[in-house]
Amino acid sequence: MTVQVRFRQHPLLWFAILALGLSWWAWPLYGLGLLPVPVASFGPFLAALTVLAVTEGWSGVVGLFRRMGRWRVGLVWYLLALGTPLFISAVAVLLNLALGAQAHLVTLDLDWMSILSTFAAVLLIPGFGGAWEEPGWRGYALPRLQSGRTALRAALTLGVLVAGWHLPLTMVGQVSWVDMIQIIGAVIVFNWLFNNTGGSVLIIMLAHAANNTVWKTLTSKVVDEPDFLRQAVLQTVLWCVTAVVVVLAAGPAHLSRRHHRQEESPALPRRSEHVVPVAAGRS
Repeated sequence: MTVQVRFRQHPLLWFAILALGLSWWAWPLYGLGLLPVPVASFGPFLAALTVLAVTEGWSGVVGLFRRMGRWRVGLVWYLLALGTPLFISAVAVLLNLALGAQAHLVTLDLDWMSILSTFAAVLLIPGFGGAWEEPGWRGYALPRLQSGRTALRAALTLGVLVAGWHLPLTMVGQVSWVDMIQIIGAVIVFNWLFNNTGGSVLIIMLAHAANNTVWKTLTSKVVDEPDFLRQAVLQTVLWCVTAVVVVLAAGPAHLSRRHHRQEESPALPRRSEHVVPVAAGRS
C-alpha cells in the first residue's frame, strides 16, 4: 500500500501523528540547552501542508493558504479576536488582586512599541509564538473534524489534541496542568470565531497572537510569580465560562446561529484507486 493511499484512508490520524512529530523533535534539543522551548510551534502547519500535498495535491495546499488570507470578515470579528484575550486576562488580574495577589500596576511601564513588536513577531514569525499552530489546527483539522459531527464535539476532540500537543511544555514547567484545561475552553471560543467568519484562519492567528502578547508583555509583568498559578486558574475559569456562554448562545451544532459549521470532506481516492465492486446477484 502506497503512502498516498495510507494518507487518504486516515488523513486526520496522519495529521495528528505528523503534528506531534514535527513539533516534538525540539524536545531533545531543549534538554541539551540548544532551544528555548521543547516544541516547534509551526509543526501543525507543516503537518497540514504535508497531508494536503499527499492527499489533495496543489489544490489542497492553495486552499489552506486561502483560508490563511481570508480577511473580509467584518470589523466586529477583528475586535472580538483581539479583545477577548485582553478582556479575559484583565478580568482575571483584577480578580487575582481582589484575592490578595501582589501586583505592579503603579510601576508598570507600558512600552507600546514593545507590545506591537511582540505581537507582530508572534503573528508573523513561525516558531516565535503559537499563531503558526493555527493553520494546522483550524485550517486543516477542524473543517474535517466538523464533517459529520457537531461543532461542539469537534471542538472537544480538537481541544484534547491541542492540549496533548502542549505536553512537552507541561513536562518542563512552561505550561501548567491548569493551562491544559484552559486550552480546551479557548479552542471552543476560537472555533466559534472560525465558524462565524467563513473559516478565516487569519482571525484565529490574530486571536492567538493577541493572547500570547498579552501574557508576555502585560500579565506576566503585572502579577508576581508566586501568584501565577492563581492567575492561571482564574483565566481557565473565565475561558471555560466564555466557552459555555458561546455554546448556549450559538448552539452546539454549528457554534453559530447564522452560519453552518465549516466542513471539508476527506479527499476521495483517484479513479484509478477505486476498487471495482463485484456485481451483486439478483435476489
